[in-house]
Amino acid sequence: MKKNIAIIEDEPDIVELVTIHLAKSGFAVKGFGTGIDFLKYLEKNTPDLVILDLMLPDIDGLEICKMIRSKDEIAGLPIIMLTAKSEEMDKVVGLEIGADDYITKPFSPKELVARVKAALRRHVPLRETKKIEVGGIMTIDVTKHEVSVRGMKVELTATEFKILELLCSKKGWVFSREKILDYLWGDEKAVIDRTVDVHIRHLREKIGDASRFIKNVRGVGYKLEE
Repeated sequence: MKKNIAIIEDEPDIVELVTIHLAKSGFAVKGFGTGIDFLKYLEKNTPDLVILDLMLPDIDGLEICKMIRSKDEIAGLPIIMLTAKSEEMDKVVGLEIGADDYITKPFSPKELVARVKAALRRHVPLRETKKIEVGGIMTIDVTKHEVSVRGMKVELTATEFKILELLCSKKGWVFSREKILDYLWGDEKAVIDRTVDVHIRHLREKIGDASRFIKNVRGVGYKLEE
């Protein structure tokens, strides 16, 4: 079955270009020129991934991202943000409010397709049933792609979940920022080192009491230690 991609972008030429290249790669694409149109669609439909322009004519892309992350049933939906801005601060803001990836205009359609594929791979749970317990208070269900702290479900983005899963795979092992980026994006990565710090800060905020198990090893990276 084809994966459904929603693109919210007010420039028709970009929508057409992205649609053509994603369709060639086997995706079904639906375009929206405004945030309102997309939100109406989202009331009855759930795409597999969202490509979201930061600067829309009606609703700010960041606000739409926040809305998605605030709804439990779609909070884990992969989001790739598009923008004409190239400043690092814009990237950090987008990542802080829950975007999984970020690409700056003008961009290579092939690069965007690669980012989409990478984001969807990160979003697919492992087939084998597996639960990881941390400190007696946090449970990571790899199969269901769920995390709970003291019995309360925590909604994470696909990227946040993958980082937590990686840290838990080798407790006590220090993962450098570069290693984490390689794990998340592989050869397709084109992001800044600070991206990891932003995602981990967001992850810590969400898991609350369990955040104490994620340790920052100054100048090296991060580890999970009970």
